[in-house]
Amino acid sequence: MSKVYTIAVLVGSLRKESINRKVALALAELAPANLKLNIVEIGDLPLYNEDIDGGTPPAAYSTFRQQVSSSDAVLFVTPEYNRSVPAPLKNAIDVGSRPYGKSAWSGKPGAIISVSPGAIGGFGANHHLRQSLVFLDVPCMQQPEAYLGGAGSLFDEAGKLSEKTKPFLQAFIDAYGKWVEKQSA
Repeated sequence: MSKVYTIAVLVGSLRKESINRKVALALAELAPANLKLNIVEIGDLPLYNEDIDGGTPPAAYSTFRQQVSSSDAVLFVTPEYNRSVPAPLKNAIDVGSRPYGKSAWSGKPGAIISVSPGAIGGFGANHHLRQSLVFLDVPCMQQPEAYLGGAGSLFDEAGKLSEKTKPFLQAFIDAYGKWVEKQSA
């Protein structure tokens, strides 16, 4: 039996009915047998502040860092805000990267899927996040790239993934499963 890799999934949108969260849940359902996707919540993380991180960090920081550290890989599902990632996701990246020299991200195989109602599918956020991942030592899957535009049509009114989108997400998550396995060998 092959190893099952635990994937920390970070959803950049905090909205309860977020399309990005729906995509993350759809990916979890489509995931190959070697991946177990777990959404790691970021909405309750206090803004990163070194003054409150010294000594005894906030419990939310410690819990988050432990969840990312104990995962085998990371998957980011994010919208685009002003050609970048949403503030809560950037904050989570900062919290996980500290204290300096003890980053929870280091060496974890990663991938990004950006989801947007706009036509270019969050291209700016996707590439801005890739810049941060280089510094954080997260080897990021290069292909297939995943930009989902027109996100309002990805799910029907009952919340079911459209049949035309399913093959794209299946190909993405299958490739990611192979990427994680290759990077972890």
